[in-house]
Amino acid sequence: MDKAAVEKAKEHFGKLVEEQMRRVEQMKSGQAWVDYAGLDRMIIGVVGGDGIGPYICAHAETIMKFLLKEEIASGKVEVRTIEGLTIENRAKVMKAIPEDVLQEIKKCHVILKGPTTTPKKGDKWPNIESANVAMRRELDLFANVRPVQVPEQNVDWMFFRENTEGAYILGSKGVNVDEDLAFDFCVATTQGTERIVRLAFEHAKKNGINKVSVVTKANVVKATDGKFLSIAEKVSKEYPGIAMDDWFIDIMTAKLIDPYRRSDFRVMVLPNLYGDILTDEAAQIQGGVGTAGSANIGMRYAMFEAIHGSAPRMVDEGRAQYADPSSIIKAAAMLLNHVGFVDKARRLEMALDICCQYEKRMRMTGRADGATGEQFARYIMDTLQRKDLESAWKAYKK
Repeated sequence: MDKAAVEKAKEHFGKLVEEQMRRVEQMKSGQAWVDYAGLDRMIIGVVGGDGIGPYICAHAETIMKFLLKEEIASGKVEVRTIEGLTIENRAKVMKAIPEDVLQEIKKCHVILKGPTTTPKKGDKWPNIESANVAMRRELDLFANVRPVQVPEQNVDWMFFRENTEGAYILGSKGVNVDEDLAFDFCVATTQGTERIVRLAFEHAKKNGINKVSVVTKANVVKATDGKFLSIAEKVSKEYPGIAMDDWFIDIMTAKLIDPYRRSDFRVMVLPNLYGDILTDEAAQIQGGVGTAGSANIGMRYAMFEAIHGSAPRMVDEGRAQYADPSSIIKAAAMLLNHVGFVDKARRLEMALDICCQYEKRMRMTGRADGATGEQFARYIMDTLQRKDLESAWKAYKK
C-alpha cells in the first residue's frame, strides 16, 4: 500500500468537505427571491455557446424581441447578447466559464443559453469542466425544471431535478489514488434537498396536482439518496392534500415507457444524475431532445436552455443553418413565463404546438432537404400573428 497516496487522497477529500460545509453555511444565510415586476429594467442575456448554439439562439432571440418589442422600446426590457462562451475560449483560459464572460452573465437577470461543448476523453480539447455545471454552481441555479407533454398519450409531466449537488457537482474533483483506484464523490445537503423538494410540492399545490413522485436509489445509495428521500418524506407532511410516493430510478425509467402507467405521474423530483437521465428519456417520448426546453432556477438568477448538445459535426459539415431551434424556442417561452410575461409565453407555446405537432408546414431535417432555422423562426412569428391562434390551437387539441 502506498501510504503517501492514501494521505494525499485524504487531504484532497478533506478540502472538499470544507468547501461543501462553507456552501451549507451560505445556504443557511438565506436569500430572497428576485421580484421581476419590481425591476426598473429587466436584462435578458442571450449566450450563444458553441457549435449550433449561436445559430439556434439567434432565432430564439429574434422571436423574443418580436414578442417584447413594446417593452424593449419603452426601456423596460433589454435583450443583451453575450459572446465568448465557446469551447475555444474556455480551452484557452482553462476555465469552464471565462471570468469576463461570467461577469457579463452576472449583470443580467435571466439568461437564454445555447448548448456548450463538454470535452470527453479522446477529444482534441483539454478536460475542462462542463460550462452548465459551472454556471449552475456560480449562479446557484438549484432547480432544473423540465416539462414534457404528449397530449394524445395523456402525458403531462413536470420534472424537478436538483441542480447543484449529487454526482455532478464534484464531477471534476474526483481523485485517482493510484493507477488502480479512483474515487468520485456524490453530495447531498439538508438545505439543498429541502429547497428542491419544496419547489416541487409548491408547484403541485399551485397547479392542483395531488401527487409528487420522489425518485432515488435509496435502497443502495444509502447516505446521499437516503438523505434525499427522508427529507422529501419530512417536507411532504407540510402538504396534507398532496400524496408522496417514492420510486427507484431503474424502475421509473421502465414505467415512463409503460403506456398503462406513465399517465399516473405528474410531478417528479429527483437528484441531479437521475434527473439528467430521466428527463432525456422523457423528452424522447415527447418527440426527441430537440423538442424540450429546460429551466434552471435560482433565487437571484435563472437560466433557460435547450437540453440537447452543441452538435459540432453539423457545423463541421456546413449544416448549422438547418439546426432545429424548437428546443431553445421552448426555453424562451419558459423564460417569458418565469419573468411574468405569462400571456406572451402562452401564445408562443401555442404557436410551437401548431407548428411542430399539428400543421407541420415546415419539416426540420437538419439538412438541405428541410427548412432552415431562420425559415422555421419566421413560421413561428407568422403563426403568432394569427388572429385565430388560440381557437386554432384549441381545435387541434381536441
